[in-house]
Amino acid sequence: MQSTLALIIFSLTYALIISEKVHRTIAALLGGMILIVAGVLAQEKAIEHIDWNTLGLLVGMMIVVGITRRTGVFQYLGLTAVRLAKGEPIRILIALATVTALLSALLDNVTTVLLIVPITFTIADKLNLNPMPFLVSQIFASNIGGTSTLIGDPPNIMIGSQTHLGFMDFAINLVPVVLVIHIVTMFVFYILYRRKLEVKEELKKQLIELNPVDQIKDYGLLQKSLFVLALILVGFVLHQSLGLESATVALTGAALLMFITKEEPEDILLSVEWPTIFFFIGLFIVVGGLVETGWINKLAQWAFDVTAGNFKLTAMLILWLSAFASAFVDNIPFTATMIPLIHQMGNLGGISQTGLEPLWWALSLGACLGGNGTLIGASANVIVAGLAEKNGIQIRFLQFMKLAFPLMILSVIISTLYLLIFYL
Repeated sequence: MQSTLALIIFSLTYALIISEKVHRTIAALLGGMILIVAGVLAQEKAIEHIDWNTLGLLVGMMIVVGITRRTGVFQYLGLTAVRLAKGEPIRILIALATVTALLSALLDNVTTVLLIVPITFTIADKLNLNPMPFLVSQIFASNIGGTSTLIGDPPNIMIGSQTHLGFMDFAINLVPVVLVIHIVTMFVFYILYRRKLEVKEELKKQLIELNPVDQIKDYGLLQKSLFVLALILVGFVLHQSLGLESATVALTGAALLMFITKEEPEDILLSVEWPTIFFFIGLFIVVGGLVETGWINKLAQWAFDVTAGNFKLTAMLILWLSAFASAFVDNIPFTATMIPLIHQMGNLGGISQTGLEPLWWALSLGACLGGNGTLIGASANVIVAGLAEKNGIQIRFLQFMKLAFPLMILSVIISTLYLLIFYL
């Protein structure tokens, strides 16, 4: 009975989110609370399913970005990008998306979109353009870039912590295919938008003539912000060897920046996207109901049973199942379920840890790239949607999915060919 109820509540919650009849935060929280009230999940168990590391990372970086935004550095970067692209919108779109992919690999995709999206709104406003194509391209780039390293996306962090695989293992094995996927994706965006993003020559000329340096409003605050951002970056790179979670690094940086800038907490906390944070809380609880009642475990177990021990088929099924599941279900609990099952398959089949590597790459590519399939498939997607809404732009679920899902499938097809040629 509880198992069926969990599935019904999950389905109704997602139906509400997709319909956009109510705000996604309300839908997710309502679904989570109904699960608890109905007795499917005890409150303590529901709290256990909330990924506080993800939430802490989000809050910490939102605070840091909120303070840094006051320096005018994002406007500076925006005008610099316009100058380098000579005011051509499609070049700006590709340039910003490429920077997003690179930073997502070196930092993480959530932090990156928090830094890049304000620049996007500045440029779109100056050029009198619809920011939607820019935002969608950055969502894709953040998840694609985050796939390439150990620290870029939560599924990779989880895989790395449960295996012998380190930072360079991820980089060596995933960067080549990620580069190809990014280039192909940017080519698609170029074809789609090169004629739709038209700007009057006088606007281009006005923007190019503006001096980016004039946008910096507070050099003292800028120095402090860049200093703390540098410390956070070092912390992200070294957090495993230091025994620290990424949330600890981000929140420590946020607290340090508030301390040295003497900013009022009441003002700074207004820069946190609280609707996004509570959306994740509700979503973690709703998905936790599926975990506790065994639905996700059944799905993963079925995936292994249906392959009858065929290694190549198992890898392909893990890749595609992870991609489709991660588009609709948060990839964190799904990855957590798949990791022990892959270990178990290795034990049953007498496969060494090295021999299991193709399955880990299949899981990483599927879980990370699958997040591009829908607006709620990955943390970065939800963050961008929240920032857009705050700026008066609504990214609609089905509108996003019409473009995103085919592109996600294309990226998984490229990943399939990569795994078959080099690993299977």
